[in-house]
This record gives sequence, structure tokens and C-alpha cells, in this order.
Amino acid sequence: MNKRNLIIGSGVVVVILITWFIVKGNQKADGVDVFATVKRGTFKVEIETTGELEAKNSVKIQAPTQLREYRVNNLTIQNIITEGTVVKKGEWIATLDRSEFQGRIKDKEIELEKAQAAFVQTQLDTTLQMRQSRDELINLRYNVEEMKIVLEQSKFEPPATIKQNEINLEKAQRALDQALENYKIKKRQNIEKMRTVNAELRKVQGEHNGMMQLISTFDISAPEPGMVIYRKGWDGKPIKSGSQISTWDPVVATLPDLTTMMSKTYVNEVDVRKVKRGQRVEIGLDAYPDKKLFGQVINVANVGEQRPNSDAKVFQVDVEIAGTDPSLRPAMTTSNKIITLVMDSALYVPLECLHSHADSISYVFKSNGTKQEVMLGETNANDAVILAGLTEGERLYLSLPSNTDGDIRLLPEMNGKRKKPEPEQNLQPEEQTITLPNGEVVKISTNGQPQQGGPRREGRKQGGTKPAGQ
Repeated sequence: MNKRNLIIGSGVVVVILITWFIVKGNQKADGVDVFATVKRGTFKVEIETTGELEAKNSVKIQAPTQLREYRVNNLTIQNIITEGTVVKKGEWIATLDRSEFQGRIKDKEIELEKAQAAFVQTQLDTTLQMRQSRDELINLRYNVEEMKIVLEQSKFEPPATIKQNEINLEKAQRALDQALENYKIKKRQNIEKMRTVNAELRKVQGEHNGMMQLISTFDISAPEPGMVIYRKGWDGKPIKSGSQISTWDPVVATLPDLTTMMSKTYVNEVDVRKVKRGQRVEIGLDAYPDKKLFGQVINVANVGEQRPNSDAKVFQVDVEIAGTDPSLRPAMTTSNKIITLVMDSALYVPLECLHSHADSISYVFKSNGTKQEVMLGETNANDAVILAGLTEGERLYLSLPSNTDGDIRLLPEMNGKRKKPEPEQNLQPEEQTITLPNGEVVKISTNGQPQQGGPRREGRKQGGTKPAGQ
């Protein structure tokens, strides 16, 4: 019995001790203050973005550009080689859908037949007209000769008869001359008709021949050796089998030059003002987490854009990667750190140490509880540069201390530089008074109604007109 009581008593004591240590430990943890030290060293302002690898230079694999001449605006890719395939010059890359273009060829064949028929018809018409004109000239010449003979045989006739024969000869000669002039004009007219129909025939024939040659180019080949990379459309998705391309931008795929790669990334409009050409960039690869690359900004877009599924405006930034790495492949995801500013021997503290009073005074809590105003410089994602107010090695509260009372020790350097608090706006409009035509002055409350609970009319304006009947 005594042994049992001893065991129970010992267990109770152990539980009490465990509970005391837990409660004591929590109380100690709640009371621990965390401090940070003012450091001096190299300070970097970085902008972190995510990008995608692509070749700086590449050869475009294009569909035939002459299709625009035949009013073909869009083309469907019927089949295309697998992305990433390494091809030789002249190897097959893709096949375009011919169905729409073949329909246009049939229409052109019908047009060609019509042009050929018009040419033959015009040729026959002009031949017939010219033959009739030549027969008419022959008859008129015979008529002139006949009139000459009649005139010669009438030289012993009376003068009136001779005169009549002379007139008849003159009329016949005149008719012949007019017919000759008409013949020349008709000949020129028919020549122009033949030129017109011949030109139309040659035009249609040329278009038909061009279309027949063009349809053979619907099988697209590689212009150079290399690795095939699909091109991305306007929606950011790669162009593949079944996709449509515009004949105004008929690029099907590209053959990138893998010796010079770059990361295409986008920077938020808030930070783009900090990014400039030539800035150093630290690049990481999701595919090779241990690999660290370096590069520099080579281009910053002047015009922003809105990416799909995003409301923010961003600007494209191109980063050229230094050196050549055979393990780099297009479309690999990169993590970029664009170093926009590097300060040597700068004094900086963590952002968590900073506090603000009325949005005009930035201060910190020193380890002795003093509230000290600081002059801030550049900031990055973790730290802020201190221009005045602190010295290297000072210890600061990383969070609010238990006692936050006390005045802020202001810096004389900040006099005149602090942001002035905005004056409080009187949201309640002042009471208004209006004067009625009878001279009475009435107060109007903020809701536009005459004041309640008081004299509505304060009195009559001195010298005003007395209302009728009073």
C-alpha cells in the first residue's frame, strides 16, 4: 500500500513539474525580444523575374509569301515535324492544307478558258471586219476606173454631159479616199482590241502558271540545318498541326542559333524605370538548379503590354546570356535577378526594423528603447539603406518592443524634407444662408433642408421690401 501511494505521488510530482516547465517556457518565449544589427557592406537593388530561354538569332521557316497575291489570307498547317527535331538543309518540315488553294486554281482555270475564248472571238471578228473593208476598197477602186473610162468616152459629148461625168469621177475618187482613211482607223482599232484581249489572256495564263508552281511549295523544307522550334502565336501557344498562320506573317517554325541564347522576360511597369541596357543579370535555370549563369540587359521595350490572364501592364526585357553552354535549350524557364543598383560600403538595416509616424517620419527602436528618426536611401526586397541616424554595429529592435512610448529623436538633416501631413478636409459642408426675394435670410442645413429645431427665419433684411398685406 505504501509502495503504491509512493508511485502515485511520484507521478503527480512529475506531471506538476512538466506543466511548470511548459508554462515557464512559453512565458520566456513571449518575452524574448529579437534584435538586428546595423551592417555596412555591399548593397544591391535587384528585380526578380521569371523568363524563358530563346535563341538571340534564328532562321525563320516560312510558308510561301506569294499567296497574298492570290487573296489567300490564312493557311492551315496540315502536318508538321516534331518540335526539337534536328534536321538537315532541305528536309521536310511541314505541309500546308491545299484544299482552299486548289479551289482557287479551278476558278482560275475557268477564267483562263474564258480569256482564251475571248481572244479567239476577237481575232475572228477583226479578221472578218478587215476583210470586208479590203473588199470595199477594191470595189471603190473599180468604180473610180470605171468613171475615168466614162469620162474619156464622153469627150465628144455635150459639155453638160462631160461635166456630169467629171463630177461622178470626183465622187468616186472621194469615196475611195474616205474608205482608205476608214480602213486605216479600223485597222488601228482592231489592233488595239487584239492587244487588250491578248494582255488579258497572258495575265490569266501567268496567274494560272504561278498558282500551279506555288502549290508545289506547300511542302515546306528546311532552309538551313538546325533544331526545329515551333513559333508561338499571338496567344502565346505554339503553332502546331491544325493551327492557322497568316500569309502576312507566314512563319511556321524557327531554326535557332544555340550558340547565343537570351532570356525573354517581363518587368512590371512599377519597376521598369529602374531597368536599363547593360545592367548585370544573375540567371538560374529550373532544369539545372545548380547551374548559375550571367548576362546583361540588351533591350527594354518602350511600349508595355498586357499578358494573358494578367491585369498588370508589363514591359518586355531581353537578357543576353554570356558565353555558350550546350546544355541550354529554347523554352527553358529561367529565374532572373536584374541588378539595377550596387552600392559599396553602404549602411543598411532590415525593413522589419523600420516604422513610420504619420507617413512623414521614419524611425527605428534602438536596443535601449530610444525612438530614432532615420534618413532612408534605396531599398530592396529585404533591406533599406540608412543615410543618417544610425552607425554601424548598433542593435535595433526587429519588432515592436513592449514599451513604445516616448518621443522620436528627430534628425536636423531632415528638417524641411519630411513629408508634410495633408490638411484634414472638412467633409461636412458649412451651413449656408440664402436671402429670399422678400428680404428674409434663411439658413440651409447640410442636407439642403431648412434648419430644424430653431428659428427658421432669422429676420428680415434691413431696408428690404415689406411683403404685401403686412
